[in-house]
Amino acid sequence: MKAKTIVVGALVALFAVPALAQAPAGTPTNVRGVVTKLDGQTLMVKARNGKLVHVMLAPDFAVLAVQKVKLTDIKEGAFIGTAASPGKDGKLYAEEVLVFPEAARGTGEGHYPWDLTGKNDTMTNATVSQVQVAGVKGRVLSLKYKDGEQQVTVKPGTPVVTFAPGSKDQVKPGAHVFLRASTAQDGTITAPRVVVGSKGVNPPM
Repeated sequence: MKAKTIVVGALVALFAVPALAQAPAGTPTNVRGVVTKLDGQTLMVKARNGKLVHVMLAPDFAVLAVQKVKLTDIKEGAFIGTAASPGKDGKLYAEEVLVFPEAARGTGEGHYPWDLTGKNDTMTNATVSQVQVAGVKGRVLSLKYKDGEQQVTVKPGTPVVTFAPGSKDQVKPGAHVFLRASTAQDGTITAPRVVVGSKGVNPPM
């Protein structure tokens, strides 16, 4: 029960994007990269652009580990989050899919800008209303959220993951991490929790 509570609480804060965007503490910032060092509450991450990013973690920061799941495990009624980008046909194609634990249903619900690969990326957290087969092993997911709906095509090979309780011991040099952080006016980056790779599966979001 305690582990489930930790996961749900961490997920709600991690993906509550609209609320975080309005917070006066700073600008929402996504940090992705590889850990170079954890010194007390200061986490040093080598970002994708090669720069070293210093993140101040909360004293009691939580850790979520990613686990691989199958695309075929996504059924109607599941609550998911998916980063996607538009194809040449104007349709949305998933870059990754996160299957939320049932207890975290509704986390960050909506459709909004994201920054995984380019300026046109979006994040959709919604309930799967329909699953259609698309090509060999691919799927088209119809997603409904409180203000609308989207259709996202998930091609074979697209990372599909879920979350499980993680350990601070996993936040070590060489580990791949994702942090939904906040940047203050003075440039200080802070985060209350860390998403870390586990068993060869890296955070795809």
